[in-house]
Amino acid sequence: MLEHVDLSQKISKHEYEQQIPDLQLKLLILQQKIREAAVPVIIMYEGWDAAGKGGSILRITQQMDPRGYQVHPIGPPNEVERQHHYLWRFWMQLPPQGLIAIFDRSWYGRVLVERVEKLCGKDDWRRAYREIREFERTLVGSGYVLVKFWLHISKHEQLRRFEERRDNPFKRWKIGPEDWRNREKWDDYLEAAEEMFTETNIPDCPWQIVAAENKHYARLETARIVAAALEKAVKG
Repeated sequence: MLEHVDLSQKISKHEYEQQIPDLQLKLLILQQKIREAAVPVIIMYEGWDAAGKGGSILRITQQMDPRGYQVHPIGPPNEVERQHHYLWRFWMQLPPQGLIAIFDRSWYGRVLVERVEKLCGKDDWRRAYREIREFERTLVGSGYVLVKFWLHISKHEQLRRFEERRDNPFKRWKIGPEDWRNREKWDDYLEAAEEMFTETNIPDCPWQIVAAENKHYARLETARIVAAALEKAVKG
């Protein structure tokens, strides 16, 4: 799927600044309607390192009521979480009715980083496809709105952003040795991602693959997709 993504899609900073305020106001209004309708919402981000997940999350939530959403940055499981099934910690962070949970990385780590880094066996990550499909169908069938993003950039653009982060003292905290190690396994992650799409791009829970080579385009596009999903939910 990724080879067919048009990474040339872009808009200017001026166009972005003209359009984002109206979208953010729409998201705020929809957030209020979601609360009134008691609809729980999950927005989930995957994608390449430095693809702009944090920037997209910031623009979606920037004008929202902070009492109505929570962002969950997902890292390696802690000691307690490792004693449970890998989905347990995500069940524990599902939003109540009327609230929004945003996952920066997700349960798809099982079939991405854990697969590539051999943190679980082949039988484990292959079984995870079925487990994830059932998990997501259960959520949607229970009334959750689920939006799944993959932010896509080229390998060349990732290198440019890595170098910018390394050289900018205000962004240096965003880059570390693990990011460079992951980049060396780009092809392995690409193979894992493509199989993940094949196995989990189901009608009830489709993937939203967003071209993120241009950050302004990606931020507007993700905001539009979230707004459309919330609008559909409150209209019934």
